[in-house]
Amino acid sequence: MTILYTIAVILAAVIVYVLVNSFRLKKAVTNLTQEEFIQGYRKAQLIDLREQKEFEAGHILGARNIPTTQFGQRYKEVRPDLPVYLYCQNTGRSARAALLLKKKGYNQIYQLQGGFKTWTGKVKSKA
Repeated sequence: MTILYTIAVILAAVIVYVLVNSFRLKKAVTNLTQEEFIQGYRKAQLIDLREQKEFEAGHILGARNIPTTQFGQRYKEVRPDLPVYLYCQNTGRSARAALLLKKKGYNQIYQLQGGFKTWTGKVKSKA
């Protein structure tokens, strides 16, 4: 009985954690479809959060690379007065970056729904 109670408490804690994080994320970032992303990213700061090798293999035309591993130190390179369009391979890294930016006072934060893996638009590579 004690084991079942412990498992139930742990499961409840995990569920609460996931719900709180998803609520925080929804308040921090707006998910955009590829079409919506294309309409706005040319007038914004387009940030690729993948590592440099991923970026060099192919990235959205006009993107600037600030890898997630460096983002905590380099976020000040992103202007708070302009919209910020983020993307990574899926959306995990861009979600974490969006939460950091929101915490630092940035308000216009958008991410590519599905990440770069779903991108079918123009791509530039260093090949």
